[in-house]
Amino acid sequence: MAPEPPKGTGPLQKREARLAWGLLFPTLFSVALVVILPLLAIFWISVKPVGLADLRATAPIVRETLRGRGQDLQIEYRLRNSSQTDPIKGVTLTDVIPPQFTLGPVAQPCVLTGRKLACDFGDIEGGFRTRLRIPVTISGDPAIAEDAMAQSPPTITGTADNILTNFSFTFENFARVFDSSEFYSVLGVTIFYSVFGTIGALVMGLFAAMLLNKSFRGQGILRGLYLFPYVAPVIAVAFTWVTLFDPFSGSANALLIQMGVSAGPINFFGERPLALIMVTVFEIWRYFPLSFLFILARMQSIDTDMYEAADMDGASPFQKFWYLSLPQLLGILSVLFLLRFIWTFNKFDDIFLLTGGNAGTRTLTVNVYEQAFAVSNIGAGAAVAVVIFFCLLLFSFLFFRFISREEGL
Repeated sequence: MAPEPPKGTGPLQKREARLAWGLLFPTLFSVALVVILPLLAIFWISVKPVGLADLRATAPIVRETLRGRGQDLQIEYRLRNSSQTDPIKGVTLTDVIPPQFTLGPVAQPCVLTGRKLACDFGDIEGGFRTRLRIPVTISGDPAIAEDAMAQSPPTITGTADNILTNFSFTFENFARVFDSSEFYSVLGVTIFYSVFGTIGALVMGLFAAMLLNKSFRGQGILRGLYLFPYVAPVIAVAFTWVTLFDPFSGSANALLIQMGVSAGPINFFGERPLALIMVTVFEIWRYFPLSFLFILARMQSIDTDMYEAADMDGASPFQKFWYLSLPQLLGILSVLFLLRFIWTFNKFDDIFLLTGGNAGTRTLTVNVYEQAFAVSNIGAGAAVAVVIFFCLLLFSFLFFRFISREEGL
């Protein structure tokens, strides 16, 4: 009797595998377009000395105008290099002259063949500018002639080296990032904000889930109120917090002064290290509802027989939580910690709306914005983004290497 083929290697299994890959291909292709290609673009730009001005490719620019009156009428071509530093090779200008125009003498580097004007400027350097004026006479209505000229714009060609697509690379962006005296302080602020923001959101979500794990009147309304920080528009809640804790007109300062807690107004979002603590508290308050929902769903799926047996044995509420509930929640808490840490590490809008990255609250994501747009150094901003990627990659590796193994994930 012939031995059976190994499981999963028969013709039917191979056809099923091909069908599965065929069904998955659209999804994999979409993920590649949405995630992988932008990530590769960030890596590519991070090793390029790219500024905001370099996003527009170097090209020759020409403008055609009709100048003068009567016998002094001229067609003027204004040609310039869009870059102040990069040369352009093989610049040529061609224009079809409308029949209403009769050109006068044409000087070098232009040649008139019939009604076609061709000019060869060769290679032009960065910052190149020139004006080419050709005498012309108009037959017929000048307005019609001008409309005809507008409908027949000149064509200009030329090739230039594009810094975004060439194969010259540099690590100056990374050197600039790591040599900066502020980088490690920014990294420390990011770690503080991410770790304490994540742990605080998990602890507050766990506490809220324990409060609402029992059925009582008004439970649905209270759950809805708990979700308000997460579903409310971030710009609205951030503006509310800034107004509430304003040192001059905020209600929080007025209340603290009236109660005698503070002798004067406190600049909550403008003093170190209070500003960092406040944005971390805002992170905890805004995102604890997500942890609350997941933890509550897991708690309600735990078998209640264990708690009834613990009650019969005289276990205290703390003992029931520590020895019964917490081991059942470690899995979901670990997953939430991983997701919340990654999301918090990448957070930009909350800090930017609250402090703009001032008063010691500049994180790596805010640094990406400042490098790319405030300083107009796209390459340095991409380099910081790559640093963020590798930090999260290292964190994910350590998480799955140690923490998830202990929790059985």
